[in-house]
Amino acid sequence: MTPPPRPAALRIAERLLPKLWSAGVLPPPDLDEDRLFRQARRAAKLDDFGPDDGWRGNLSVLLGALRDAPMNAIGRTIAHGSILKVLVDRLRAEALFAAHPEIRARPLAPPLVICGQMRSGTTRLQRLLACDDRFVHLRLFEALSPVPNPHTGRDPRIRWAGFGVRFLNWANPGNAAAHPTGPMEPDEETGLLEHSFWGAQIEAQRRIPAFARHCETADPLPVYRRFADLLRLTGSFRGDDPKLPWLLKSPQYLQDLPALSGIFPNARFIFMTRAPEALVASGCSLVWNQMVVQSDTVDPAWIGREWLHKTALRQTRADAFRLTLPDACAFSLDFADMEQDWRGSIRSLYDWLDLPIGEALLARMDGYMAHERRHVGHRYKLADFGLTREAVTSALAASSPAYRPSSTAADAAAAVTSGAASERP
Repeated sequence: MTPPPRPAALRIAERLLPKLWSAGVLPPPDLDEDRLFRQARRAAKLDDFGPDDGWRGNLSVLLGALRDAPMNAIGRTIAHGSILKVLVDRLRAEALFAAHPEIRARPLAPPLVICGQMRSGTTRLQRLLACDDRFVHLRLFEALSPVPNPHTGRDPRIRWAGFGVRFLNWANPGNAAAHPTGPMEPDEETGLLEHSFWGAQIEAQRRIPAFARHCETADPLPVYRRFADLLRLTGSFRGDDPKLPWLLKSPQYLQDLPALSGIFPNARFIFMTRAPEALVASGCSLVWNQMVVQSDTVDPAWIGREWLHKTALRQTRADAFRLTLPDACAFSLDFADMEQDWRGSIRSLYDWLDLPIGEALLARMDGYMAHERRHVGHRYKLADFGLTREAVTSALAASSPAYRPSSTAADAAAAVTSGAASERP
């Protein structure tokens, strides 16, 4: 296996961090649960974290898994900072909900949910649909930090999101090739799930299988209740029309569809598909590019096994859920069809939505596609992660009776042979 080399910039950051801790510029990363709670209370000058609907148990499992995880100085710093940020956000959210009970009473229109595995083209579809002002969506800075500070001028979340993107792209330029984004870009609702210490975005950064298994078996319904309240908070803060449906997208939803549907019973779902061999290879590459920032000992073969398991599990659950939906609530789009004729695919989708798609909207979508940043230099092979096409086919066939081997030879070959991927986000 020959995964990409570890970026040299990481060694610079790892040498710098201990100096910043010693100088008091940054607090040393401390993953003790009690001390994290005390730090959050001091930072927010608040005390009420809200009721425990399971999120404290999720946090405890996560902290236990992190203590066993092979993390470097950057990884420990990011883990500490992200957990502390969520705890501070929970305190601030509870204060806002207490001061403005009307937020939780705010209606939510049935959302349009984009469901698909990592690397199935969900980001491209979300950004195309985000050109339509008949939907509302989160931008990256809101997705990362869903709790606003109403007492500031220019939203500081924009600056911090920009800093985070620049740091990760500097630490590992492979991140920019695998998933180009920016603070104002439409993006998936990762922070709304992390608010309950939940979801594969946490897993994709670190080797924490105990936490992954917990999120595969615990009840996700409370997570999505909180998720809905955070959407209400964002919509209220922005002054959105509550009649406009949210445009939602995350690979995590495939794992939690009954819970998501329980909170949004009239939601409509768009299921994205892609040739499994390319899907798994590209997904493993994205995970490797995230993990390598936070660990000096990333095992690509372990990533291959873990994310093939994750892909199969999600496919099983999505197939079972899809069978419960009437055609009026479910639509399918394939990655290869979008590659070949995205306008035709979008027109078919809008026919299903029963929405007119005028020339002005198509022009905005054309503008996005014209300026879309391709995954230049994003290379991946199944073999880099100890996998073969036969292994992927066997795992998915065993987990999902609805699975059929790919007939898209060009897309499958991209996963098996070396070469720059032409995929879009």
